[in-house]
Amino acid sequence: MMKIGIMGYGNLGRGVEMAVNANKDQELAAVFTRRDPSDVKIATDSAKVLSADVLPEMKEEIDVLILCGGSATDLPEMTPKYAAMFNVIDSFDTHARIPEHFAAVDRAAKAAGRIGVISCGWDPGMFSLNRLYASSVLPDGEAYTFWGRGVSQGHSDAIRRIEGVADARQYTVPVPAAVERVRSGENPQLTTREKHTRECFVVAKEGADRSRIEQEIKSMPNYFADYDTTVTFISQEELDAKHKGLPHGGSVIYTGKTGESRHVIEYSLKLDSNPEFTGSVLAACARAAYRMNREGMSGAKTMFDIAPAYLSPLSGEEIRAHML
Repeated sequence: MMKIGIMGYGNLGRGVEMAVNANKDQELAAVFTRRDPSDVKIATDSAKVLSADVLPEMKEEIDVLILCGGSATDLPEMTPKYAAMFNVIDSFDTHARIPEHFAAVDRAAKAAGRIGVISCGWDPGMFSLNRLYASSVLPDGEAYTFWGRGVSQGHSDAIRRIEGVADARQYTVPVPAAVERVRSGENPQLTTREKHTRECFVVAKEGADRSRIEQEIKSMPNYFADYDTTVTFISQEELDAKHKGLPHGGSVIYTGKTGESRHVIEYSLKLDSNPEFTGSVLAACARAAYRMNREGMSGAKTMFDIAPAYLSPLSGEEIRAHML
C-alpha cells in the first residue's frame, strides 16, 4: 500500500483524492495546504490536513507527493523543491517551458535519489503518448492536436492571476473547418491561430480596469498571444450559473502514408470533468513513480519514460492474459 500526499486542494486536488480512494493499492495519508488547515475540509476521514510548512518533516510518511498547483507560477518552484524530498508528480502544462522544467526537476530528483514525473495528464500526457506512438509507426506523416471545446484549468488559472480579476473560465475551441481538413487526409499546414480559438469569461473586481485586463489576457505569451481570443466580462452569478462545470476533451489525429497508401490514426477523449480525469492520470503515474524508485531509478521522467505496465495495478500475468 503506497502512501500518497496531495499538495494543494483545489479542483485538481479533489480529483486526485477521488482517484486515490478508488485505487486499492493506494492510501491518502495527508493533504497539504498553504491555507489554514482548519479551513480545508476533505472527503477522506482517515487522512490528515496539514500545513505545507511541515512537509519537510514528512519524508518517511509519504511515498509519493502529488503536486496540484498551477503551471504559471506554482509548479516551476514547487516541483524541484519537493523533488529534493519526495517522489513527486505534477501536471505542468506550459508546453514551451517543459524542457527547462524537466532539467530543474531532474537535478533535484537525482541528487535526492527520487523520481519526479512531470507533465502528467491528458495533454501533456495521454495525447503526448499517442503522438509518439503514431509517429513511430508512421514516420512519414504529421500529427495534429485539437483541444476542446472545454475549460482549460491552466489557462483559467493564468487569467485569475491577473491583477483585478476575481474569477475566470477559459474555453479552448477547435476550428471545425480545420478538423475536417485533417480528417479528410488533406494534410494541411495549419498555424496555431487556424486550429483553435480561445473564449474567456472573466469576472472583474469592482473598479478594475477592464481594458487593461483584456489586453493582458490577449497578449499573454504561451497562453493567448498566438490565438484569436475573445474576452467577455460577466458577473460572478452568471459565471457560477453557466460555467460551473469543467468539461474538456479533444483529439490527436495523425495522418501518414506507407508507399502509396494513406492512413489516419485518431485518439480522442470526451471528459465530463477535466480535473477528475487528470487526477486519475496523476494517481496512475504515482504508482509508476513508486515502483520505479523502488527499483533504484531516479531523476525526472515523463510519461514517455514510463513502461505501461508500471501504470497498472494489475500484475504482469494479468495484463498479458486480459489486455495483450
